[in-house]
This record gives sequence, C-alpha cells and structure tokens, in this order.
Amino acid sequence: MDWAMIEANLSIGNSAILDSPCLYQPIIEKGEQLAEQYNAKYKYVECYLDDFQEINHRLKQRESLPSQIKEVSSEVIFQSRLRNSKKPMNHPILVIDTKNRLDTYLQKVMDYIKA
Repeated sequence: MDWAMIEANLSIGNSAILDSPCLYQPIIEKGEQLAEQYNAKYKYVECYLDDFQEINHRLKQRESLPSQIKEVSSEVIFQSRLRNSKKPMNHPILVIDTKNRLDTYLQKVMDYIKA
C-alpha cells in the first residue's frame, strides 16, 4: 500500500516521504527506482538513536497503531538492527542523532530535503 501511494504521488508531480525502518535492501532499490522513473530527487534521512532504554521509553509513550511495535524485546536485536540497517550506495545520506531536541536538527533536515 505504501509503495502504491508513493507512486501515485510521484506520478502527478508531488513529493513523497516513506517513514520506515530500513531493514531490507529492496526498500532502497524500490525508492531509487521510483525516484528515477518519475524524475524525483531521492533523499535518505536516517534518524539514529543508539540508546536501547530511550527507544523503548519512546515506543511505550507514543500513541501507536496496531501494526507498530510497542517495545524492542532485546538489546541484542536492537543493536543488530542498528548495525544492519540498509543505506543507499549511490546517494548522499543525512544521519540525524535523535537524542538531541528536534529544534537542533529540524532545519538541517529541511535544508537537505530541499537541496
């Protein structure tokens, strides 16, 4: 469903953002393919937080959808996902350390997306 909505927006000249953990290479490949197909800029922002306790705190505090996790079950899994997240090889990426307050990096993200 996500990809159909992204493609529909790109096909009419709109921008699209996919907000998702990037655990599988096909996510990168599909995004790059759609950006190329519709002559859109491909941008990749990684929101990074290497703090197992804080991640679980945030997950428990948020209002989540039924499809979203409520906590990370183990620190081993958490660290594995951090180390193995996929990133594009052919595009510059922006890594944001989200332990900082939103107002300290929001403008940097906006500038990167607009460039």
